[in-house]
Amino acid sequence: MKLYGGIDLHSNNCVVVLLDEQDRVVYQKRLDNDLGCVLAEIEPYGDSVEGLVVESTFNWYWLVDGLMEAGYKVHLANTAAIQQYAGLKYSDDHHDARWLAHLLRLGLLPEGYIYPKEERGVRDLLRKRSQLVRERTTHLLSVQNLFARNTGRRMSGNEVKRLDFEALGKLFDELQAVAAGSSLAVIQTLEELIGLLEKEVLSKARLKPAFKPLLSIPGVGKVLALTIMLETGDIARFPGAGHYASYCRCVGSAHLSNGKRKGRGNTKNGNRYLAWAFIEAAHHAVRYYAPIRRFYQRKSAKTHTVVALKAVAHKLARACYYVLRDHVAFDMHKAFA
Repeated sequence: MKLYGGIDLHSNNCVVVLLDEQDRVVYQKRLDNDLGCVLAEIEPYGDSVEGLVVESTFNWYWLVDGLMEAGYKVHLANTAAIQQYAGLKYSDDHHDARWLAHLLRLGLLPEGYIYPKEERGVRDLLRKRSQLVRERTTHLLSVQNLFARNTGRRMSGNEVKRLDFEALGKLFDELQAVAAGSSLAVIQTLEELIGLLEKEVLSKARLKPAFKPLLSIPGVGKVLALTIMLETGDIARFPGAGHYASYCRCVGSAHLSNGKRKGRGNTKNGNRYLAWAFIEAAHHAVRYYAPIRRFYQRKSAKTHTVVALKAVAHKLARACYYVLRDHVAFDMHKAFA
């Protein structure tokens, strides 16, 4: 008898369901988030289990790794792509686990990518760096906005970074200087921490040969290249450039019928770290590469600057796909003709 398992994972417990080939429930129970307990409960059925599906939640590492090490074939469900009948009057965790097992049995399960365990540490460290960079930008914009409100003039990011606490007293009144000074102190602390993380990452990780052409893409340096490599994984898992750009959150979302908009999809479906990486690359590319700057200016003249920057990021993401797939260097003429 073949069995198919679904595990509805939560922060402190999980619901485990095993179905047979006729969708009959063979086992169903809510368990604590304890690997030993989960393995002990499903061990009597081990030889019959064809596969186990785990939800792609924030805390799946321990469960997926433990099940795989125990010899089970594990699938990570892409919860954003799973849909159930909208007319259901009642559903609960047990129903959700049964649905996962049912999709696995039918071969219709939308699967997520189980990232290799040995590379997660560096990837998570780079994710922490990107979080600190975003926080630094938040405080930098705060100082810029305070200066603009009081002077009507703009202060560049580099000018903010060069400020000291003595200069703040000349630019702002007493209370505003305290506010700007708090942001400046946070910026300086974050700069130090970001540098430490970069040093640690560069000492532990190296670009794989297949990913070295990433350095030919405008705006992509060592740290961004490592981010793209570790967040992308195997480029072959994406059928085409459009799928990769969508995963990078570089495409819009609309539901159309008879030429009319009937709604929007989930624009945040995808990898937010890749989305951030390509926006960072786009910012740099617009400043230092004339063909890309001209493309950005043409787009800006027709729409909002944010949309234009996103269009640059989309171009870079698509180019990245072909660079990785074909193992070639970036071609400016093909991307921004």
